[in-house]
Amino acid sequence: MTKAMHEFATGLTYEDVPEAMRALLRVSFADTMGVAAIGATTDMAEAARKSTVRLFGAGSAGAARMLMDGRVVSPVGAAMAGGFTVDSVDAHDGTTPNKGHVGSAVFPALLAVADAMRAEGRAVTGADFLLWLAIGYEVSTRAGKAQHATCPDYHTSGSWTAVGVAVAVARMLGLDDERVRHAAGIGEYHGPRSQMMRCIDFPTMLRDGVGWGAPSGVTAGYLAMDGFTGAPALTCESEEAAAFWAGLGSEWMTLADTHYKKFPCCRWAHPSMDAAQALMEENGLHHADVERVEIRTFHYATRLAGHRPASIDELAYSIAFPVATMIVRGGFGAREMDAAVLADQDIIRVSEATELIDDAEMTARSVEKRWAAVTIITKDGARYEAEPRSARGDVDAPLSEDEMRDKFHMFADPVLGRARAEKIRALCLRFDALDSKEFAGLLDLVLAAP
Repeated sequence: MTKAMHEFATGLTYEDVPEAMRALLRVSFADTMGVAAIGATTDMAEAARKSTVRLFGAGSAGAARMLMDGRVVSPVGAAMAGGFTVDSVDAHDGTTPNKGHVGSAVFPALLAVADAMRAEGRAVTGADFLLWLAIGYEVSTRAGKAQHATCPDYHTSGSWTAVGVAVAVARMLGLDDERVRHAAGIGEYHGPRSQMMRCIDFPTMLRDGVGWGAPSGVTAGYLAMDGFTGAPALTCESEEAAAFWAGLGSEWMTLADTHYKKFPCCRWAHPSMDAAQALMEENGLHHADVERVEIRTFHYATRLAGHRPASIDELAYSIAFPVATMIVRGGFGAREMDAAVLADQDIIRVSEATELIDDAEMTARSVEKRWAAVTIITKDGARYEAEPRSARGDVDAPLSEDEMRDKFHMFADPVLGRARAEKIRALCLRFDALDSKEFAGLLDLVLAAP
């Protein structure tokens, strides 16, 4: 039986959340904190934190610490700074059908409100936090699908995660059904309807909109608590959106749609990167052998040009340069996010010799998955062709536990130190078993400065 969104939000219990969903949220918690650690070192995160301290002082809602920073601001400010921090490194979990990301908004926002609750003396257990996360993830995923189906433009993740965050925060604040509806409507109406392709065509620190989606959702929850009205949220309650809410309460879209990233760049580049790596290794090629590269991929991906990015932001939204980096260095990880990589002449040569081909077949395939086919042509005229492939990390092609662990430590260890990183990961992977004192300790670990 399908539940209404507000009934789902106010009535869900920890016991109602299936173990598969609990397991997903444990993995996402650890994965997101690893990304947050390296994200805290970026210029984008530093700029966001400076403005947050300048503009969002703590008020009567309670003091919340900024993610991986420790300074105290308001819950709205901490949500904004945390959203920008996670979003500054494009390596967090995502939902393929929505062409976007849930955890990069939901985790910073809910951590901010949970920390404010802690500061006010309210006990928060790990099971409480998992319940709120489950609500935020599922509402965001469904609202995003509804928005993509009913809006003509491709909006950022911040636009629809604002709805999920608002509903989850409303539950955290103990609001009734009607005020949950108003929170969703406020979050939807005031959330950033930012155009995603603008940042892909002109990459800057705007990224995926979650730096405003997260605080918009937090603000919506508190506004609804104080009597501000905004219902209905059309992505949740309109007739056009109804199909995307079928099965709410018994079926979990989050489980079917969530993926994880191996590489810290736009996932639209990942199938090409995997294919290029395989071709180089399987054929014993050296980058000096490569004359040119052809990438057949879907239409949106061809707009990720970036043959010679001038910044890490441009690198994040490119295909040619990450593929060239894979060809030259054999991998793409934390070390490849250093600005010095942008001046590597071997990578630049291969990148500028890479052609992106807008392929109708790849576009038709790239609905539930993202597809590409790569050909490497060597200087002696030989052609090495890889079969079309989709990005790894989807539910049916998951990254291994070892890959997820290695990714976390690659990001977190240089920033936090191995000991603190191991504590964070271990606690994240069982966070819903933590009592209020233990969960407060986890908050201390992820919110304190590196």
